[in-house]
This record gives sequence, C-alpha cells and structure tokens, in this order.
Amino acid sequence: MKYKLLLTAILLTTIQNLVAQELPYETNVADSIKVSTLDIKNQKAADKAGLEKQLKQDKSALVVQEGLEKDRKKAENKLKKEQRQVEKDQNKLDKAQKKFDNKQKKLASAEKSVAKNQKKMARATKDLNKMEAKFEKLKSRGKLTAVNVEKWNVKISKQKLKISRIQEDIYNSQDKLDKLR
Repeated sequence: MKYKLLLTAILLTTIQNLVAQELPYETNVADSIKVSTLDIKNQKAADKAGLEKQLKQDKSALVVQEGLEKDRKKAENKLKKEQRQVEKDQNKLDKAQKKFDNKQKKLASAEKSVAKNQKKMARATKDLNKMEAKFEKLKSRGKLTAVNVEKWNVKISKQKLKISRIQEDIYNSQDKLDKLR
C-alpha cells in the first residue's frame, strides 16, 4: 500500500504539472512579450518614419534656403553691377563736363586774346598816325635835318613793323578762335 500511495502521488503530481503548463495566463505572458516587442518595433518604425520626414523637411528647407541665398547673391551682384555702371556713367558725365568747361575757358581766352590784339593794333595805328603827322609837321616847318629825317623814317618803319607783327598775332588768334568754335 505504500507503493500505491506513492505511485498515486507521483501520478497526481505529473498530471498537475501537465495541466499547469497549459494554463492560459502563461500564454498571455508570452503574448504580452510579443506585443511589447511589436510595440517597440512599431515605435521604432514610427520614429524612423518621423526622422525621415524631418530629414526630408530639413533638406527641403535647406534647398529653399540655398535658393534664397543664391537669389540674394544674384541681387547683390546685380546691384553692384548697376552701381558700377552708375559710377562709370557719372565719371563719363564729369569728364564731358570738364571737357566742355575747358573748351569754354579756351574759347574765352582766345576771344580775350583777339580783343587784346585788336586794342594793341588800334593803339599802334593811332601812334603811327601821330608819328606821321608830327613828322609831316616838322618836315613842313623845315626844322629837320637829313639825320633827323632818317631817324623819323626808322621810327615810322619800326612802328609799321610792330603793326605787321600785331596783325599776324590777330590773324593767329582769330584762326585759333575759329578752330575752337
């Protein structure tokens, strides 16, 4: 009887172990591990998708920013080019203004020179007329000697030579004035 009892105890323990392994709560534990693993995988996939989406957004923002930077640089270069052109045009205008002013100064100077030479001519002609009148007066009175007559002739010749030089100066000044106009 001892053996029967022992055998029955072993049999009951074995059955209990077999039944105990088939309990549903152990299955739930295994499923919860699978579910948590799936949840972690799903979380990783969602994080990866979010990171990829963020990366795409960052790339597109970077492309847009690079485009804006490129446009800004183009605008700056265009502005610099326009400024250089404006400066160039201003320099040309200044140069043309200087040239015009210089031409006006030269023209005024040439006109002044012509007027000055004409005044000289008028004075020299007046002096020549006075000399000739005085010479004729002295000659008609008979107060001149042959030497004095020659001196007066030399004086009159010098004055005529001076007048011819002044005429050349007038001609040259007038020619210069005509060229400037």
